[in-house]
This record gives sequence, C-alpha cells and structure tokens, in this order.
Amino acid sequence: MGNDAVFRVGGLRKSFGHIEVLGGVSLELHAGEVTVLMGANGAGKSTLVKIISGVYERGGGGMSLVGHEFAPNTPAEAIRAGVVTVHQNINDGVVADLDVATNLTLDRLSGSSAPFLFNPGRVRREARAVADRMGLVIDLKARISDLSLADRQMVAIARAMAHQPKVLILDEPTSSLSSAEADRLFALLDRLREQGVAILYISHRMSDIRRLADRIVSMRDGVISGVFDRKPLDYEGAVNAMLGRKIHLDRIVARNSVKPVLTVDGLRIAPGARPISLTLGDGEVVAITGLVGVGKTALAETLFGVRKPLAGTMTMNGRPYAPETAGEAIAAGVFLVAKDRATSGIVGDFNIERNVSLPFLKRTSRLGVLRRRIERATARRQIQELGIVCRSEKDEMSALSGGNQQKVMVARWMSQAARLFILDEPFQGVDISARRDIAAKLRASANGRATLLFVTELDEALETADRILVMSEQTIVGEHRNGDVDMDRLLAEVAGGSLHGAA
Repeated sequence: MGNDAVFRVGGLRKSFGHIEVLGGVSLELHAGEVTVLMGANGAGKSTLVKIISGVYERGGGGMSLVGHEFAPNTPAEAIRAGVVTVHQNINDGVVADLDVATNLTLDRLSGSSAPFLFNPGRVRREARAVADRMGLVIDLKARISDLSLADRQMVAIARAMAHQPKVLILDEPTSSLSSAEADRLFALLDRLREQGVAILYISHRMSDIRRLADRIVSMRDGVISGVFDRKPLDYEGAVNAMLGRKIHLDRIVARNSVKPVLTVDGLRIAPGARPISLTLGDGEVVAITGLVGVGKTALAETLFGVRKPLAGTMTMNGRPYAPETAGEAIAAGVFLVAKDRATSGIVGDFNIERNVSLPFLKRTSRLGVLRRRIERATARRQIQELGIVCRSEKDEMSALSGGNQQKVMVARWMSQAARLFILDEPFQGVDISARRDIAAKLRASANGRATLLFVTELDEALETADRILVMSEQTIVGEHRNGDVDMDRLLAEVAGGSLHGAA
C-alpha cells in the first residue's frame, strides 16, 4: 500500500452569504489507500467534494495534486487533471438511452480529440479494453436503462476510470445496492487500490467502512473533527468525532407506558436485513437514532403506508394495521412529518393557515365548502402553542425562517388528534431555540398517542425521548431508557453494532 500524498487540501474555506460551510478543512489522500469521509447531514462533505470536483469555487485555502497546484474551474478541468467523482445519483454518471460501450467511451467521443467519423467497431474495441481493465463482465450492447442499479453503478465507475485518474471520489456508492452487489463494488475498489489510485469514499455504512477503510476522516460543522489511521482503526472514535459528545441536556423525566398503541412484529424493510420488532405506548415519546442510510426513513415510510414491508405484521390498538397508502394511514390516525419539508412538506405558495389545514380539508369542510372560521382558529391556536414567529396566520411560508417553517409542519399534524405521530428528522435545519420549542410541545401533548422521532443527532434524542432505539443496517440493534444512558454502549451501537467483531 502506498504512502505518497497524491492529493492535498489545505485550509479550505467556503461560505454562502454569511453562513460559513467550510471552516478551514485540511486532508491528504494517499496512493493505493481508501480514505473514508464520515459526516452527518450539514457537516460540509458535499461542499468539499464540489470544490474538489470543480463545481464550486473555493473561498480560501488551496489544493495540490502530485505536488502541483490544483484549482479546477469546471468538472471537466478536474477530470482532465486526474480527479474524477462518481456522485451518489448514478444517473449523473451514465446516459440511460445509450448502450454500455458508448457510455464507456462517451467522454472520448465528445471531447476535443474526438474522431470525425463515428466507428461502432472501434467504440466497442475501446469499450472492451476499458471493461477488461476494470474486470467488468457485462454486455457492451445492452442499453443502460435495461441494466440493474448495480450494473449501472459499475458502468459509471468504469467510465470514470477510463480517464485513468490519480484520485477517485465515490459519494455514498452503496446506498442503493444489496450486500451482494456491494461485494462486487468492493472487489473493484480493491483492484483500483492495487493500481495505486487514491480513493476518497464517502459513507456512513459501518459494514462498508470496516471492509474498505485504510483511514477514516470525520467531519463536523464544516471542519475535520478527527483523523483515524492507527491500526486497528477506532471506528467508535470516528463516530464519536463525527457526532460530537458536547451534549448539554435539560434533564427530562422518562415516562413509562403500559398501554400499547403500535406493535411491530418481524418487520423487514430491506433485502437481507434482520426483522424489526417493537412496541410503542400511549403517552410515550420514542426516538430512533442511527447514522444516515441505516433505514430510518424507510421504516418511517413503511409505518406511514408509503412503502410496503418485505415481511412482518403490525397492529394498531390491537387490530391489524397494514396501510396500502398514506391516505389509509392518515385515516387510521397515523401522521408523518416528512424529512424534506421543501419537497414533501410545505407548499410555498400557500399561507400558514392553508398549510396547516391542507391534509384535513374534508374535516374542515361541510358539503364541500371550507369553513374558514375553523381553519383560521386552528392555525391561530397552533401558532400560539408552538411559538411560530409571524405577523399572522396569513403570512406566506416563504416569509418565515427555516425554524418557523418547520414549526408549521409540526403544527399541521398536531392540529388533529393522532394515534401515532411520526417525525422524520424534525429538527433538521432549525436552531436550538426552535428545536426545544418543538420538543417541549411534543412531550406536553404526548398523552393519547404514541410519538416516534427519527433523528441522527444524539442530543436531539436525549433531549426529547423517553426511550431511545438505535438502528444499524436496517434493523434495531439497541434500546436505552432515557435518564441514565450508557453513552459508550449507545455510540458503539450507532457505529454498527459489534465494533470489535470481524471486519
């Protein structure tokens, strides 16, 4: 394994307006090594990668490639210099309507040195040479749109490697792959490592990290919070550095519940995942935590009827619960505050009043006529109870801060009585004041329903929940009653269950 610093980043800074996203990032990538970059949402990983790959201009600091200054103005410049990025969205790396051979040679065909006449035989020969060099066994005549997701991924990486880069950046490459498909990718990366390529691998999946990492770099709040390269690698320390341990808590008194609302038995949400079984009680606030990509959103959507489980059963108040749609879930009293308020939450053209009442228009109507007085009174009550900062319920959503927009999303689903209230990353993008307002309201109104939060940040779980469950690899791996949590055990579970087992 090489030890040469092929690529260096020194004191990299980037701000958007008054918000500093990168606060002086420095790291090195070495030939023949896989460096894993870990960081929670908002840590600055994507911004760092976009600067390296020529999408964003840096605000300060510098980069060097093989001892020479590296400052690409476009992705094409980065690629020509020898730095290639394979993005999380596989379709960014392939053209679905073209065949494999054309995709593998596309950059040469469209570049300045492209041949004047298109020669299909020559294209296939060159594509075969690329495929053979990568150990890629695939039909070169097949259309990309007809391939499996795993094969598209392999073609995207092979296309990237056709440039014979010195540095390869992979952003969450296994997020949509099965374990068998991921094994194919790992074998390919082993091959690239042997060829001396410096690989930056962005992932939160501990099974990937244990399998691949030569070193781990943790990011938090726009800076490098830890570098781990001493063998055996300290996986728990890397997760600790990524999530942080500076947790300032207002102690809560954890409540017990003896009246089950939802019971989940043997639920499987992903191929090969172990089944999930859990019970949520009346008046109880339960948080499920874990790294990005462990299945939290998939479980939330399964409970809400948006996706179907692969196996298992659910009961609500002792009766079978198997919603086919979100509408059926809502009718059963199951409400979800979705993770992405911008695309599946707020309606920017509507005011606060209409955003709050939107899912419940039938309940606030009589004979098809909306009862404005009820709609207005409901919105005003929620504005007061959640402390939404606005002039009136007529304010448009675009006029509100991110924290107040999030409060409106919570207010929408709290405006009606629920049996199960699910919130997926409800504190994402809000300041600590808004977070504590929302958490206080959830706890104060908890009687009469079960409340389930999905959060990545541990302090959010510890400040809000009676019980904390830990997810890893699409299943539940730990349970903690709040009040006297063993943080070392909780962090070990977040980091992927048995940290000291076989890699």
